[in-house]
This record gives sequence, structure tokens and C-alpha cells, in this order.
Amino acid sequence: MTSTNDSNVSRSLLRTAGNLVACVAILGAAVAAIYWINSTEPIAEQVNATRKSSALVETIIAKRDDYAPRLVVLGTVQPAQEIVLSPRVSGTVIELSPNLVPGGMVKEGDLLLRIDPADFQNALAISQSELQKAEASLEIELARQSLAEKELELLEGTINEINRALVLREPQIASIRAEISAAKAAIERANLDLQRANVIAPFDAQILSRSINIGSQVGAGDELAQLVGVQEYWVTAAVPVRSLRWVQFPNSSDMTLTGGPDSEASEAESLGSPVRLGSLVKLRDPDSWQSEVRQGRVSRMIGRLDNQTRLARVLVTIPDPLGLKSGAPPLILNSLIETAIEGKPINNVVRLDRGLVRDQDRVWIMKDNQLEIRQTEVVFRDAEFAYISEGIEDGDELVVTTLATVADGIGLRRVDDDSPADEANDVESGE
Repeated sequence: MTSTNDSNVSRSLLRTAGNLVACVAILGAAVAAIYWINSTEPIAEQVNATRKSSALVETIIAKRDDYAPRLVVLGTVQPAQEIVLSPRVSGTVIELSPNLVPGGMVKEGDLLLRIDPADFQNALAISQSELQKAEASLEIELARQSLAEKELELLEGTINEINRALVLREPQIASIRAEISAAKAAIERANLDLQRANVIAPFDAQILSRSINIGSQVGAGDELAQLVGVQEYWVTAAVPVRSLRWVQFPNSSDMTLTGGPDSEASEAESLGSPVRLGSLVKLRDPDSWQSEVRQGRVSRMIGRLDNQTRLARVLVTIPDPLGLKSGAPPLILNSLIETAIEGKPINNVVRLDRGLVRDQDRVWIMKDNQLEIRQTEVVFRDAEFAYISEGIEDGDELVVTTLATVADGIGLRRVDDDSPADEANDVESGE
């Protein structure tokens, strides 16, 4: 019994010893494998490489010349001629022109309305009869005077000058002549009233409003209609005071050129003396006209600043504002319209897009394939361009591409340059 137990214990010990040996062998193999891997792994080398390249840019060539700036402002359309039509006599309206309606067009001299002329015709007839009566009285007095002259011959030397005038009925004749003059004046006035019963258009006009109808009773001074002339409109443009020096005004404020742009030069020459026209003005209304452009001329400056904006006001004249002759798009009164005034030329400057003038009026110049940041002097800026007098020379190459890194001396290369990019082959290595 005892021997059997000892045998079992011996076998158990042997198994345990075998397991222990197997574990030690596995652990040793793992350690050996790790050592072999570490001993055979290649050593990594740290390489510091520097790649030098030039920034790709687009450039333009600067050109000095004389350029005319454009002042783009907003203008208000106003009529050059505007009246409230009123009668000069009283009466009842008996006839209206079919064109006397809002928006209607009338010519100078067109009959707009007629006031009942019966009263004026009656007054004319009365005045004519008064004249005839006075003329008849004059003939009677002249006949009496002829008889008095014969009687006076018999009394010659016995009547003084005062009595002589009475005998010859000179006071009576003078009174009747005065009555004739008054009767003629009454006839002229009656004729005028009869003519004024016909209300006519004083100029070529468009009707804006009408206040009467057939049968309306009107009196002198009453409002009949509102008319605006169609020969010319005005555009009042607000311009900064500092920009006035670039606006050209005509040398005669009384000169009015009513023709279109093509006829202005010939009209100026016909005046017989050198005439300086005002700056050319181009009007745009993208909402109404799409791509159409109207032209006008600066006429004069209104001699007072706007109370609110403190801007100067310039008056622009637009011939044929409704396009009746030219077929151009019509101007609308009281509308705001884009007004581009072509200013006086600025001599010997470089004109650049405003976006190319960087902070503090600096520009980027490409010189010897390197960036040069240069300070400039800007004479004037309009809506699109900056006009530079100093800092850029004729032929300088300006960089128009926006750069991420900006510093004097960085390398540049033109986009259209076919040569490959400069890349350094120098490589610095280290552990």
C-alpha cells in the first residue's frame, strides 16, 4: 500500500519537473528571439532635407501715362423746365386736348384746353361799339370845328387865345380822342382775353398731372396741370469736395448745348471761340436699362454744400432725356441713378487696380526674381483704380498674385515661365 503511494508521488514530481523545464525552455527561446531581432535590426538614420523653391506669381508691367479718373456717385434726376399751368382768365372749361393726360406729350403751341369765350366775345363787341361811338363823336366835333373856324374869321382880333380854343372846340375834340384811345385799349384787352381763353403749351412738354375736366369752373391763377420740359433734364450729383479739382466745368455757365454727344463738338466750333466743355458724364440704371448707357455733360456747380452729407453738388445736363429723338432709354424724374463723371487727366502716373495697392499704399515688385515691397504715393483713388505718382517706374513688374508669405527678398517665378522650378539638391544628414 505504502509503495503504491510512493510511486504516485514520484510520478507527480516528475510531471511537475517536466512542466517546469518546458516553461524555462520557452522563456529562454523568447529571450533568444528578442535578442536576435534587436541585434539584426538596421540602424535608422535621421535626414534633414531642405527644399528651396520660388513662389509662382502672375505679374503685369507698369506703364506711366496720362489717365482720366472716373468719379462714380449717385445722382437725382430733375426737370430743367417745370411749370404749374394756370389760366389768365376765368370761365368754364369747354374743351380738353386728348393729350392733356398724365404722361401725355405735347408740342409747343398745342391747344391744351379752351375756356368758354362767350363773355370775352361780348366784351369785345361792347368795346368795338364804344370805339365806333367815339369815332362818330369825333367826326361831329370836327365838323363843328370847321364851322367855328369860318365864324372866327369874322371876329378876328376880338377874341383872345383862351376863348379862341373854346370857339374851335379843341377841348371837346381832345376828350373824344381820349375816348377813342380808351376804346381801342378795351378792344385790345378783349382780344387778349379771347386769345387767353385758349390755353396752349408754352414748350415741348410731358404732362405729369391734370387738375380739371370739361365743365370745371376755373379762375385766374388756378392750377390746371403740371408740365415738364422734354428738351433737357438735370441730374444733381453729390461729389466729395476733395474730388472737385478733377471735375471740368465749362468756361461759360450760360452755354447750353442741346444736341446729342455727336453734335457737341460742331456746336462748340460754331460759337466762334474756344469752348471748354464740361466733363463727360455716363449714366447707368442697371435695374431699368440693363446694359444701356446715357451721356450728358457737367454744366455747373451748385454753390452750396448739402446740409446733411456735406458734399458738393454738381449739375449735369442730359439732352433728349426721354429718348424721343435718339430712341435711348428714358430718364425717370426723382430717380437715383449711377453717375460716372470722367475727370480731368492726371499726368504722368501709373494706374493700378485698387486691390494691387496693399496696406499703407505699398506695392509688390518683382525684381531680379525676388520680391521687393515698395512704398508709393497715391494721388487719387476712384471706384476702380489708384493713380500713383511716385514709387513705381515705367516698366516695373508688379506682382498681382496674393502671397502667403510676404517679405523682401523671397524668390519669385512667373507662372508663364517654362523653366522648371529651382530646387536645391543639397541634403544635410545626421544621426
